[in-house]
Amino acid sequence: MADRLALDEVVEFTSGLIRIDTANRGDGDCRERPAAEYAAERLAEAGLEPLLLERTRGRTNVVARIAGTDPSADALLVHGHLDVVPAEAADWRVHPFSGEVRDGVVWGRGAVDMKNTDAMILAVARSWARQGVRPRRDLVVAFTADEEASAEDGSGFLADRHPELFEGCTEAIGESGAFTFHDGSGREIYPVAAGERGTAWLKLTARGRTGHGSKVNRENAVTRLAAAVTRIGEHKWPLRLTPTVRAALDALTTLYGIEAGTIDVDTLLEKLGPTARLVEATVRNSANPTMLNAGYKVNVVPGEAVAYVDGRCLAGTEEEFAATLDELTGPDVHWEYAHREVALQAPVDAPLFAKMRTAVEEFAPGGHVVPYCMSGGTDAKQFSRLGITGYGFSPLKLPADLDYQALFHGVDERVPVEALHFGVRVLDRFLRTA
Repeated sequence: MADRLALDEVVEFTSGLIRIDTANRGDGDCRERPAAEYAAERLAEAGLEPLLLERTRGRTNVVARIAGTDPSADALLVHGHLDVVPAEAADWRVHPFSGEVRDGVVWGRGAVDMKNTDAMILAVARSWARQGVRPRRDLVVAFTADEEASAEDGSGFLADRHPELFEGCTEAIGESGAFTFHDGSGREIYPVAAGERGTAWLKLTARGRTGHGSKVNRENAVTRLAAAVTRIGEHKWPLRLTPTVRAALDALTTLYGIEAGTIDVDTLLEKLGPTARLVEATVRNSANPTMLNAGYKVNVVPGEAVAYVDGRCLAGTEEEFAATLDELTGPDVHWEYAHREVALQAPVDAPLFAKMRTAVEEFAPGGHVVPYCMSGGTDAKQFSRLGITGYGFSPLKLPADLDYQALFHGVDERVPVEALHFGVRVLDRFLRTA
């Protein structure tokens, strides 16, 4: 089991990483190198030989390998990202880059997404070095840049330019899963991610006739774009259940004793109550308009208007998604992918999933581990290019009054010290035998 010092270090490292501002504003506006050096120094102190790798100056990744006892076993990738989304200090109760520990809680941007997990990985590796522990299989530890944007400087760069560092890796764990979901009736559910929707960020462009704002204009680019954006925003996507989502629904209906054979999915989600939040975003594709840009003066009709849409699609629905966008945008609006990544699925009957379940239940004996599909995406997408099957496993035991999912990219992001201790114990237990 992880030693006492590991429990202290996970708090210290979470706080220390938060204090390093690695806010990723997109378009290359981020510098992860100080956080990468922080992580690499702590791995080196544990006797490992971390490599620092960059595609772009300052956008640094860290990779190290922990040798296992069974050289014939496939390797396991354990990854976390070093960048975070931006935060406005004026909106927070505690400064988002203070890493302050107050009343048993660590505050700051990255406390759950995902400097806490980076700290857990560091704490476990150092605990093993002190105790002389080696895992059964090789572990490749990777701390990445740029996950909160395109991953081109992070996992994409590593997968494309340094695949040799991941030799032998067949499976991986990363964000986000094995956190406590409280259903409101006393049950503790621990969802482990075994799938992700695909990323389909879209750029919409409408063109029309420029002119004076006081004149009649039947070819107004803004009007054309607004109509297309409205159609997209109001579209109800059809149900499409992937194997991962079906497995999640099966596990939840069993847990709640619901006879689901003759119930349609929307009715089933109503019966699940608050727990429906774990699956409701992944039973369909989605497309949410998020950005608009047009014009330069109120009395000038612009010749072009642009919008961006956050699209997400389930495995096997990519052609349907594109055809639907063709229909919704119509003849006057052109659409293209601004950024695109694959949807993922991982087997829930795999031995690795069973070991994750065992590790969680050892330290949360009343908990119920279920598979689920992430509505968004992670670095697992890029690592899948190397044939690596990814799961979301970042264990945290959380109190009922702390909404883990709301803290992602939210204000007042924070994590209890006890949740970090739980994470270290579970991760230690799992990685020893994985």
